[in-house]
Amino acid sequence: MNRITVITAVHAPAAQHLPDAYKSLVDQQLPPGWEWEWVVQEDGETGEVAPYLPQDSRIKFGQGRPGRAGVARTIALARAQGGYIRVLDADDMLTPGALFRDLAVLTGHPQIGWTTSRVLDLMPDGSTVGFDQDPPEGPLERGAVLAHWQKHDFRAQVHPATLCVRRDLLMALGGWMALPASEDTGLLLALNAVSRGWFTAETGLLYRKWPGQVTGQASHVNEGERSARMAVVEARAQALAQLDWRWPEALHHS
Repeated sequence: MNRITVITAVHAPAAQHLPDAYKSLVDQQLPPGWEWEWVVQEDGETGEVAPYLPQDSRIKFGQGRPGRAGVARTIALARAQGGYIRVLDADDMLTPGALFRDLAVLTGHPQIGWTTSRVLDLMPDGSTVGFDQDPPEGPLERGAVLAHWQKHDFRAQVHPATLCVRRDLLMALGGWMALPASEDTGLLLALNAVSRGWFTAETGLLYRKWPGQVTGQASHVNEGERSARMAVVEARAQALAQLDWRWPEALHHS
């Protein structure tokens, strides 16, 4: 049986949304011969997260010292057994068919290292809002995401919360960046520096907007920290591009 691993980092305030995330997983239809597992890693050891998780043998729950979402996701890789890794934040929900579409791209296009998809913001009143800079469906060439990000006030044209990536490529880049935020953007730009990606125009994620979300806090937009994060994210992507390391070509020379 082939397996895709869905990784979720969660801190206690967001645990209340885990049942919705789980339902969106249960509702997924996978290609024949495929199964999913859900690796949930608490960023901390509060005892307030586990009660929101159902009894399901496909769920692997862990806890650890607080280190923010990037650290939680990276440590969760130790329990991940799938050849493909899909991100699902604790307060978000997959749309029907999202995993099927990710796998169709990655199994059908061996030169593609990772996928992203369209996102709809889910507002507190239940309405949804789309993004006005989605690229056309299809391949994302190396460097394209970085170029857009640099020209649009450090905002990429594809959302890192929709990332599905080949496990070996993710491990080669060391997982998520050790940053207090923007760690997923840092990984996205690093992936785009060394490999081609893909954008799926059909909506793959509902991105919940709510008062407790980390990206909604004042500290997330503190200009001093934000400038430092963006500088490190950009420098890493540029350094990788200059190394001229290519995926998957590098695999054939290892």
